[in-house]
Amino acid sequence: MAKLSSVLLWLFIVFVAIAIASRSAKRTGVRGGATKRQIMVQFLIESSVLCSIGGVLGLLLAAGVSSIVRSTTPVPMTITLAYVVLSVGVSSIIGMLFGIYPAVKAAKLDPIIALTKN
Repeated sequence: MAKLSSVLLWLFIVFVAIAIASRSAKRTGVRGGATKRQIMVQFLIESSVLCSIGGVLGLLLAAGVSSIVRSTTPVPMTITLAYVVLSVGVSSIIGMLFGIYPAVKAAKLDPIIALTKN
């Protein structure tokens, strides 16, 4: 079950990144002087930042749940610096990995078509 939810999460990340790339077509067209590499880097950074924000929000949720569990049960729960770095790092890497396809798609877009596209 955990593998299925991981695959579904990864697919969701890809679809969100594709949606962002599609909605940003006009912005890509305006950057007509930008190279394909610059456009790819821009989309990869956006994807990475969005996933990192998701990692931080997940970490805050985990801290809240940990606090509740710690106060209501004798189970010791702590969040160390290693968990913080791991969660944000993994989220960022996942954002970059699954942002590659939308970044390539956006970089291949012709600026003239991007500006006239709805």
